[in-house]
Amino acid sequence: MTKILDSDPEHLLQLAKAGDSPTLGRLLEFYRAYLVLLARVQIGRRLQGKVDASDIVQEAFLGAHRDFPQFRGKTEPEFLAWLRQILASLLANLVRHYQGTQRRDVRLERQLAIELQQSSQALGRSLVAPQSSPSQQAIRREQSAVLADALGRLPQEWREVLILRHLEGLSFPDVARRLNRTIDSVKKQWPRALASLRQLLEGQTP
Repeated sequence: MTKILDSDPEHLLQLAKAGDSPTLGRLLEFYRAYLVLLARVQIGRRLQGKVDASDIVQEAFLGAHRDFPQFRGKTEPEFLAWLRQILASLLANLVRHYQGTQRRDVRLERQLAIELQQSSQALGRSLVAPQSSPSQQAIRREQSAVLADALGRLPQEWREVLILRHLEGLSFPDVARRLNRTIDSVKKQWPRALASLRQLLEGQTP
């Protein structure tokens, strides 16, 4: 029972809201891979890879620690929406910096928050098999966060194929060009990577 509670985000959220700072740190770590993945997509679209997604997420975590007393939600989806908003604000600041503008753009922050949410939803729509039965851990976790963790456990070349194809929405020829591979090799590797990911989500060893 203790182990289940230790991996239950909403239980950890309750402890963190009660003032347990180390638990907040553990809770944030649950979502590092998820936020890095979302940040990477936006950095690729808007900043042409000028900044590192991991650095942005680390800054988001610092902001989350600082502003956590202001968080009023109680559920994991509410917490993830709050984290995405923090990330959107940081990304908007970076876009302004590289565009050479100083004034805060609330519309840009809103648009980024929407796009981050859309990327999060795309994770589940395109990568989970309709008939799949998630592991017990996945049942207690937001699906998009579990997917990000599972992607991180795949071999890098498989992970890249899935991210470029499903999150960045690239065609097979574009994926092949980005990875400097042949279209045929990408098309062969894609179903293997997808099958391996789905096995991980069902709690199996690929």
